[in-house]
Amino acid sequence: MEATVACLVERGWSGTTTTLVAERAGVSRGAQLHHFRTRGELVAAAVEHLGAESVQQLEERARAVDGGTEAVVRLIADFYASELFTAALELWVAARTDPELKRVVIPLQTRIGRETHRLAVELLGADESRPGVREAVQATLDLVRGLALANQLTDDGKRRAHVVRGWAALLDRALGEDA
Repeated sequence: MEATVACLVERGWSGTTTTLVAERAGVSRGAQLHHFRTRGELVAAAVEHLGAESVQQLEERARAVDGGTEAVVRLIADFYASELFTAALELWVAARTDPELKRVVIPLQTRIGRETHRLAVELLGADESRPGVREAVQATLDLVRGLALANQLTDDGKRRAHVVRGWAALLDRALGEDA
């Protein structure tokens, strides 16, 4: 799984072949084909596996966060600025024009999206029964994905930190006394 994601990050969708992944992982082509019939299945399984692992790591890191909206937003933004996002982005772009891959990627993205939303609500202590809170949490996730996208071509860390600080202040107001 890790070899697949590493190939996606280094070579992109078009450069990630099942042969290259098998070689990098140190498994035979036959063993790989036994578990994953297509490149799409292999790549989606790898991203899902590492996505679940990353969410678990995010939960562990969250326990060390001293609190505060800015620390939580920074934590989530750093999560999205990881290599996993780069690999997932390669899949999303390829799935736009590949119907077979799209059928695999949409449910994967839905599951990861729900899990990160749930985790963000938990970390922020947000009460989604209050008007506008659910939307504010979702806007936070959309914002950090956009920041991660901006980070793909150049290191955007300095600007990201500035935007995270500003957004956290706005989010505190949107969450009201729940922040």
